[in-house]
Amino acid sequence: MFGNIQNSFSKIFRKWRSKGKLTEEDLDRGLLEIKNALLEADVNYDVVKEFIEGVKESAEGEEILYALNPGQMIVKIVFDELVKILGKAKKEIYFKGNPAVIMLLGLQGSGKTTTAGKLARFLTKKNRKTMLVPADTRRPGAVEQLKQIAEQAGVGFYKPDTDNPVEIARKAPKVAYIEGYDTVIIDTQGRLHVDDKLMQELKKMIKVAKPSEKLFVADGMTGQDAVKIAETFNNNLDITGVILTKMDGDARGGAALSIFSVTKKPIKLIGVGEKLSDIEQFYPDRIASRILGMGDVLTLIEKAEETFKAEEAKRVEQKIRKAKFNLEDFLAQIKQIKNMGPLGNLAKMIPGMPAKSVENIDDKVLVRIEAIINSMTREERLYPEILNGSRRKRIARGSGTSVQEINQLMKQFDMMKKMMKSYIKGGRRGLPF
Repeated sequence: MFGNIQNSFSKIFRKWRSKGKLTEEDLDRGLLEIKNALLEADVNYDVVKEFIEGVKESAEGEEILYALNPGQMIVKIVFDELVKILGKAKKEIYFKGNPAVIMLLGLQGSGKTTTAGKLARFLTKKNRKTMLVPADTRRPGAVEQLKQIAEQAGVGFYKPDTDNPVEIARKAPKVAYIEGYDTVIIDTQGRLHVDDKLMQELKKMIKVAKPSEKLFVADGMTGQDAVKIAETFNNNLDITGVILTKMDGDARGGAALSIFSVTKKPIKLIGVGEKLSDIEQFYPDRIASRILGMGDVLTLIEKAEETFKAEEAKRVEQKIRKAKFNLEDFLAQIKQIKNMGPLGNLAKMIPGMPAKSVENIDDKVLVRIEAIINSMTREERLYPEILNGSRRKRIARGSGTSVQEINQLMKQFDMMKKMMKSYIKGGRRGLPF
C-alpha cells in the first residue's frame, strides 16, 4: 500500500533535508516531483492541484525558506496537507435504530460480500450482535457465499424467503429485532456498471430499511475509476462513508487520496488482506504517516494487543524472569506474530522502514522456523542447550533445512531471550511485542 508514493516522497525529502537553506527553486522543484508522483499514483488531478497549492501557501506563510531547519518544517506541512485531503480525522461507524441498519453499496467485484463478513467480525469486537442479510439474489451463489461467511465470522444470517431485494430489505430488520440482533448489514446487489435500474432499486431499499449507514465499497486497486463510481453513487444515494478494499496489494493509493476530497464523505474502514480479521479503522493521520515513511506505531501496537493475550504475555514474562523461556514458548510467539498479518504489512508500520526493504520480506521465514522447531523432540524444545551437532543434523533433515539455518535460528533465539530479559530488568512491565 502506497509503496511507490512513499519511495517518491522519501527521495524528495532527502533532498530537502540535505540543504541547510531552501531556495524557491528547491521548493518548486520538489513540489513538481510530488505532483508527478501523485498523478502517477492515479490521484485525482483537482485533488493534486489543491494539495500542491495548500503546501505552497503554508510554506510561504511559515517563511520556510528562511527557517533554521527548513527540511523538517516542509515535511510537517506536507503531512498536515495529506491529513486534510485524507479526511482530517477518523470517523466511526454510526449506529441509529434498533436494529441499526448498515447497507453496503457498490459495483460487482468490489468485494462487498467479503467486506460484509469483515465488517460483521469487526463490529463483534465492539460488542455488536450482528446479522448478515443477502440482498444480492441475482448473482449465482451469492446467498450461499454470504451464509458461509456468516458462519466463519460467527454472526447471524438472514435466510430470505423471496428473491425481491426490496422485500428482503423490508423484512430482515424486523426479523433481526425479534431475534435480538442490534445490527443488520445488508449486502446489496452490484452490477458491472452503474445504471438507472440499479439506482432505483437501491433507493427503494433505502426507503424501507432506513439505514443509519450507506457505505460505498470501493476497490482500492482501481484508482480513479473507484472515485468516479463513488461520486456517482453519492450523487444518487447520498452515501455516508466509504470502505476501501484490497489495500494490502499493489494499490497505488489514488482512490484513498482522492475519494474524500471528491465526495466529501469519509473513508471509515480499509480492507488489508483476505482474512475476515483483515479490516482496519481508517485514520487519516496514521495513513499520512505511512505515506511519508514515518511508520504507524499506534496501529502496530493495537494489532499486537489484539493478537497477544494478556494472560499469555504475563506467563511468558514470568518464564523469562526465571530463565525458563524455551523453544516451545518461542514457537507460540511466532504463531501469534503470524496472526497479526503478513510481515511486510507489519514492517511498513515501523518508522523509517524503506518501502523497498519491505518488498523483500518473506513470510516463509516464519514457516521455516516453525518447521525447524516442530522437527525437534519435546526435550530439545524445552532444553535447547542440549542441541549438539548430531541433533542439529537430524533436525535439518527432518525440516528440509540446513544446519546453518538451525544455527542462525538458535542465535536469534538467544538474542531474543537476552533482549527480553534486558527489557524486563529495566523495570518495564509487559513484553516489547
